[in-house]
Amino acid sequence: MTDTVGFVDRLPLTLIEAFRSTLEETIFSDLILLVVDLSEPEDEIERKLLCSLETIQEIGATGIPVITVLNKIDLIPTETLTERMQNLKDHTPNPVPVSALYKTNTNLLREEMARRLISRVQSSFTVPISSESLSLVSWVFDHADVHRVAYEKDQLSLSFGAPPRLTDKIRNRVERLGGTLGYEEVESLRTQAKP
Repeated sequence: MTDTVGFVDRLPLTLIEAFRSTLEETIFSDLILLVVDLSEPEDEIERKLLCSLETIQEIGATGIPVITVLNKIDLIPTETLTERMQNLKDHTPNPVPVSALYKTNTNLLREEMARRLISRVQSSFTVPISSESLSLVSWVFDHADVHRVAYEKDQLSLSFGAPPRLTDKIRNRVERLGGTLGYEEVESLRTQAKP
């Protein structure tokens, strides 16, 4: 488990590289918990969410599942919570409203984490190198958690983690390109994820 620094926008150029290097470990994660203070003004929440999601994309972590932890629900009325969740739904992947102070909905958060971790599959494929296979590699980088890519003579190998449905979609494309894919559910994640 890694606790990164908070995401900051409009950094001075001299700090950008140092800031990004502290987030480097995120790309090796199985799951990202994006914690948001829901008691702040809505436009500020949206600005911070967009900055955070953009940063996740820029560091190459787009294939990793994200749970948006909407914290401090104890500081706002129920109607405001419902309204904010509705207004922010396009910017909050897998939202879970919680109060860390009062432990409200922490069981829901653990269940959502377990669901996301259990459904991850570690896979690898080998395909002949072609413009179509390079396009597939680019697509997998955008949609899954890529661990390794290796180029050997006239073929390439790639290992990644992804939900089963996405892994099946990748398998179909790999087979159409004359490649092979092997996968196996990661039992260690199932064990660790029990709430």
